Amino acid sequence: MVHLRPGDGYRRLLVVESRPDASKASPTSMPSATAWRWISEHEAPVEIDVTLGTVDVGLTGAVALAHGEGAPNFDSKESRARLLQRDATHVLALPLRAPRGAIDGMFSIEALCRAAMGRGPLFAACRDAAQVLAAVAAPYLCTLPLRPVEAAAPDEHLPVIGASMAGVIEMLRVFAQQEETVLLSGPTGAGKSRLARWCHEQSSKRGQSFETLDLSTVPEDLQMAELFGWKKGAFTGALKDTVGCIGRAEGGTLFIDEIDKLSLKAQAGLLRVLEERRYRPLGEGAGDRTAEVRFVIGTNADLYAEVRSGRFREDLYYRINVLPVKVPPLAERRDEIGRWAEYMLDRRHRAGGKAGEARLSPEAERVLLAQPWPGNLRQLDNIVRRAYAFAQMDRSAPPEVLTLEARHIERALGYEAGGGPKSLLDLFQLTAAAFVAEAQRRRASGGSLDLDLVDALRGFVLGTAAHQLGSREEAFRLLGKEAIVQSRNHHKSLKREMDKVEALCNALGLTDERGRLFGGMGDGDER
Repeated sequence: MVHLRPGDGYRRLLVVESRPDASKASPTSMPSATAWRWISEHEAPVEIDVTLGTVDVGLTGAVALAHGEGAPNFDSKESRARLLQRDATHVLALPLRAPRGAIDGMFSIEALCRAAMGRGPLFAACRDAAQVLAAVAAPYLCTLPLRPVEAAAPDEHLPVIGASMAGVIEMLRVFAQQEETVLLSGPTGAGKSRLARWCHEQSSKRGQSFETLDLSTVPEDLQMAELFGWKKGAFTGALKDTVGCIGRAEGGTLFIDEIDKLSLKAQAGLLRVLEERRYRPLGEGAGDRTAEVRFVIGTNADLYAEVRSGRFREDLYYRINVLPVKVPPLAERRDEIGRWAEYMLDRRHRAGGKAGEARLSPEAERVLLAQPWPGNLRQLDNIVRRAYAFAQMDRSAPPEVLTLEARHIERALGYEAGGGPKSLLDLFQLTAAAFVAEAQRRRASGGSLDLDLVDALRGFVLGTAAHQLGSREEAFRLLGKEAIVQSRNHHKSLKREMDKVEALCNALGLTDERGRLFGGMGDGDER
């Protein structure tokens, strides 16, 4: 197998089967936490004796970890069991170096050789040659363009899948069929919870329970209780026996979001569950319970940075970083924005029990496409809900089709506190997008919008400054035009700019807007 996993997530997985019965092979097993951990830390070949559960790291020089007594353990019981089911007694993993020298993945080779079990490294004689071949092939493999992936069919759990997400979804489809932990990283609101549920439905656990634990909503002193449950009297307020998230998810999937918020004490408890599949509710005197649960983990933090700062356990990091997938922000999935908005609009319309249809106008979609979306899907849903309310207020009689227009979206965006553009450049970009959207709307109806009308922007700036400062002269001085004031030409200059604003207002059919915007500035009043 060739595993391309630079930085924070898998990019590609290539599998070559050479067994005579490859057509009857069981589903591909993913790499273990142990193999990737040793590859990452030592940047050297790693050999695993699956039967004994030992690891040999082939380092050059005096530093080497011997096979046998004292060797590091192969601590992934799930991977070990599946490898044995695949008739793999030994695994060799080789680091895959990108052209810039970083470890961007690994090669793994599975072999069946029962005669060599417990007799030392199976690949010792060919490991160096294999590493040379890996080094030669790595730059080529790392720079190959990604094969286009046909977007998967949407379903009730993932109703929108664009071309920009097709590769991520295809990788998740493979990962969902494994038992190893999946780590979903990405910004808040990007859809990690929905993807976790989708993974559950694609797995052998579908039909079983799916539980979610959002650690951002749980105080640190209650995290252990929420995970493992508690017995009556275990702590103040424990009035009855309560099953924790792990118990409720028994036989199914537990999605733990915001894992970076987990306390160090709770991290130790979770690590034990992942390694031994055993836990004990708080206050239970003796005896452990078995955790037959598939874990999906979510975070919007750089977990490795958290490890370096001492806020996250290194052993837990490697234990959950087995199948990492990065979920891109909505800004990088612009081909999905319109369809997500339509889905959210339809859902909102149906939830309200309204008759007829609800749709998004092309102009409204263009306004949405021009936004930066720092809040991702969550922010988009809020905007659609708000715009829907404005559209409801606009109509005097219920039509057969309720249409969300650009003005509804723009009004909804106006209520965003800190979620909109952060810089003057962003605002200029939105202004340009709105102008282009209006030009497209007019062309569709046989009209046009002249580019020269963009010159009205100068008038908007000057008129706003004069209105706010209460003085034309101060407005020109503020904007670096002192010389015009000294030559006493600022009255004429302002009138010329206001005429351009008036021309734009007339073109848009808003003949009375200039006076409202600037209080009559430029009409001869000396203020």
